[in-house]
Amino acid sequence: MGIHVASVPAGHVYVRHLSPAGGGDGVERLPDPRPGTDIPDAQWWPPPMLESTWVREHSGDFDLMHIHFGFDAKSPDQLRELVAALRVEGKPLVLTVHDLRNPHHPEPGLHDQQLSVLALAADALITLTPGAASEIQRRWGRQAHVLPHPHVVEEPTLSRPRPQHDGFVVGVHAKSLRASMDPLPVVEAIAEVLPTLPGGRLRVDAHTDVMTPGFTNHAPALATGLRRLEAQGRIELSVHDYFSDAELWDYLQGLDASVLPYRFGTHSGWLEACHDLGTTVIAPDCGFYAEQRPCLTYAADPASERSASLQRAVQDAYHRRPHWRADPAQRMRERDQLAEAHRVIYADVLTRSAACTS
Repeated sequence: MGIHVASVPAGHVYVRHLSPAGGGDGVERLPDPRPGTDIPDAQWWPPPMLESTWVREHSGDFDLMHIHFGFDAKSPDQLRELVAALRVEGKPLVLTVHDLRNPHHPEPGLHDQQLSVLALAADALITLTPGAASEIQRRWGRQAHVLPHPHVVEEPTLSRPRPQHDGFVVGVHAKSLRASMDPLPVVEAIAEVLPTLPGGRLRVDAHTDVMTPGFTNHAPALATGLRRLEAQGRIELSVHDYFSDAELWDYLQGLDASVLPYRFGTHSGWLEACHDLGTTVIAPDCGFYAEQRPCLTYAADPASERSASLQRAVQDAYHRRPHWRADPAQRMRERDQLAEAHRVIYADVLTRSAACTS
C-alpha cells in the first residue's frame, strides 16, 4: 500500500526529484491545490495545504504532511493551528529545513518564530548539510536527517558538453533582488579586478522589474550603478524577464564562474544547477554553501573584507579553472537513494504515529 504525502509544495524541482526517475517507490505526493486554472505554473501563491481547514477537509486524502517551502505566508499562530489540526487528524509532520534564514526577509525574527513552531512540532526533520543539522541541534535540540539536494537539471542537458567560448566569463545575476542580495558592491569589486585578468569579462543580468522605473521591484540605486558601469565598458549588462529553464541552463553554461551576491543565506538551488552544468560557483562564506557542493568562497562579513576576498576568489577561479561537475550517473543513483531515504522516514513516522494512537 502506497504512502500519500501532502507535500508543500509538490511541483518544486527539489520535491519532484525526490521521486525516482522511473517512479515506483510507493510514495505519492498530492498535486499542489491551485487557486485557479489561469495561474501560470511559475507563479507562487500561499499553499492551501497549510490551512487548518484544508487539513480537516482532506484528512482522508493523505497519510502525512511534508513541508518544504511556503510557510512564510503564515503567522506563527496560524502554523500552530495547522500543527493542532494535524495532531487531531492523526497525521505526522515532516519538515525539511532548507532555509535557516529566509532570503526574502530583511530581518530574521519572523522566520525564526515560524520555523520554531514547525521544528519543535515535526515528527522528523531533514536538512541538506551537516552544518545546518548542527545549527538545528543547537537551536531546538532536535536531530535532523542530512540528505543532499537532488539534481536540478534534467537529461539530456545534464550530460551535454559545455560549449566553448573565448576568454573567461564571470556572471552575477541580480534576479529580482531578494532581501538577501546586495549585488552592486559585488559587481564593483569584480569589475575592479578583471582588467588584471587577460580575457576576463563580467556579465551582469538583472530582471526587467528591477531595472525599470515604475515597476514594483525597481531598485534605483542598483539600476543607476549598473548603467554607469555599462557606460564605462566595465560590465556586459543584460536586462530581461525571467529565463525559462532552457534559457537559464544556456546562460549558466555560458559562464566560467557564477558569483552568488548574497549577504546571508543557508543553501542554494542555483549552486546545485551550476554543479549539474559544470559552472564554478563563488559563494559567500555565510550559510552552508561550501558544504553542499565544491565551490570557492569569499567573506560575507565584515563588509570591509568582502571585496578583497571576492577578488582573490575570482583570481583563483581564473588561474585554477576548477572542473567541478556532477556525474550524471551518480546524480541518478543519488536521486534513487534520496527517494528511498524519504520513503523510510515516512514509514517510520507513520509507524510511530500508529503506535501512539493504538
